[in-house]
Amino acid sequence: ELLEDGWEVWATVRSAEAQERFTASGVHCVMFTDDAPLDPAQQALHRATHLLVTAAPTDGGDPMLAKLEQSLKDASKLQWVGYLSTVGVYGDVGGEKVDESTRLEPLTQRAKRRVYAEKQWLDTGLPVHIFRLPGIYGPNRGPLEKVRTGSARRVLKEGHVFSRVHVDDISLVLSASIA
Repeated sequence: ELLEDGWEVWATVRSAEAQERFTASGVHCVMFTDDAPLDPAQQALHRATHLLVTAAPTDGGDPMLAKLEQSLKDASKLQWVGYLSTVGVYGDVGGEKVDESTRLEPLTQRAKRRVYAEKQWLDTGLPVHIFRLPGIYGPNRGPLEKVRTGSARRVLKEGHVFSRVHVDDISLVLSASIA
């Protein structure tokens, strides 16, 4: 969508296959692996006005901040930073509804890492927007795709509620936030 609107879009990738796929769709790519040089990512950040962070954090926190925190703070053109997190940061709320004021009580290690990464991003002083997403579905992903591929599993838990969001709806919300 952003490409169609005339945006110049850059992405960090971790494999040559991802780089090829994104480049074919018009996205500029920077390799972001443990052994990749940081200069290309730093140069892209200094030109960036908007940054969407999607990488999963490690036990040490957000991988981009671990390598590029000072470059991010020096990126004077940044007007918007979006961080994709998870509703898992709320823990088990027993079927109750949650919103941004709900207390964070992560139960899994994955959710605890997200809470830590959210805090890291908020502490940068950058214009950060946190998006806590439920299970994502859309083309080639989600519960129906898991049935097709034979990787589905049953969850037999009395009163268990699933929350899902379509990838196109995420795109719309992010576009509205950026505007």
